[in-house]
Amino acid sequence: MNAELIVLLVVVVTALGFDFTNGFHDTGNAMATSIATGALKPKVAVALSAILNLVGAFLSVEVAATVAKGVVNLNSVGGEDLLFIVFAGLVGGIIWNLATWLFGIPSSSSHALFGGLIGAALASLGMNGVEWGGVLSKVVIPALLAPVVAGLVATAGTWLIYRITRGVSDETKDSGFRLGQVGSASLVSLAHGTNDAQKTMGVIFLALVAHGTLNADSDMPFWVKLSCAVAIALGTYLGGWRVIRTLGKGLVEIAAPQGMAAEASSAAIILTSSHLGLPLSTTHVATGSIMGTGVGRRGAEVRWGVAGRMAVAWLITLPSAALVGAVCWGIAQLIGGLPGVLAVFAILLLLAGWMYARSRRQPIDSSNVNAEWDGGLIPAEDIPGPPAANPTPAPAPAAEPAPRDNVTA
Repeated sequence: MNAELIVLLVVVVTALGFDFTNGFHDTGNAMATSIATGALKPKVAVALSAILNLVGAFLSVEVAATVAKGVVNLNSVGGEDLLFIVFAGLVGGIIWNLATWLFGIPSSSSHALFGGLIGAALASLGMNGVEWGGVLSKVVIPALLAPVVAGLVATAGTWLIYRITRGVSDETKDSGFRLGQVGSASLVSLAHGTNDAQKTMGVIFLALVAHGTLNADSDMPFWVKLSCAVAIALGTYLGGWRVIRTLGKGLVEIAAPQGMAAEASSAAIILTSSHLGLPLSTTHVATGSIMGTGVGRRGAEVRWGVAGRMAVAWLITLPSAALVGAVCWGIAQLIGGLPGVLAVFAILLLLAGWMYARSRRQPIDSSNVNAEWDGGLIPAEDIPGPPAANPTPAPAPAAEPAPRDNVTA
């Protein structure tokens, strides 16, 4: 086994690792509202989402083609240089995904991946290494429009739902729409598979072209489709509870009719983008839809402070991942060859392990994901309070009565 083949294997493993993080980072896009309203139990929701992500990954390859041919200029690079770019871009995307997951920020996995690839390509090839036309038309413009369009559709849908059902009792309304949410949330999961799993397929395709296994006009190999589908499904089943909590409880106190409106809006937009080959951010779509339901329901509370922090994260996702991708490319290039790739891979494993260990200090899981939102990601009852300055001594236990001989109960 030569060094170039080992590099290719490391790149493929890293790509599947990104796909896995994409799965658990984006589970909330489909299931957060259903979990928040009680339409689905948390563990049932993530299991259902995982199955449908797996199925959805096989339904289309249009987005994969966009990622493979629409970000990095394949006419200006090839071979080991392209492998280094793909690898560094993936590391940039994974690190940003894990960092935002740690803080419960529903940022875009898609933009993290594109940012990493763009940063590595710029560091390697300069401005000519990026297909700027493709990035503008198929990444930047959809990113700006998606949350706005989703929010408007969800606002109108929520208003219509409450208008049409104004004579129905709240109990009947919630019960009926919870059943409807099972279907609408399932459709979002299916749509997510058709869009997000394709992005990793496109990256692995790039790596195979760089290695010479495929050419730019080859069909997507079945093993690539299957491995990406399984990776994103496993990540989804793990459940990104920290992000699910922010989307389900942090933005809007959501009721079942709002949840169904948000999910229906998200599913329609994601499926349309997959058909057109647009690698849309499902996070932007889902978040815009959820906020739209808060605007569309009279008296609903939208937490604009949380939304503002998320918007800042969205703005810095692509440049931050690009910076990490460029730095990783520089480290790999400085060391050179297979040792450089292995060194960056080791850095990735160390950072991932540290962030996971950090998350376990204040865990969020299926048991507390629906706890009331009180201004912070971690439920208040799970945060250990500071010790009292002058603790009051506990009263001494009462003396036990002396045993009495020969007394029966």
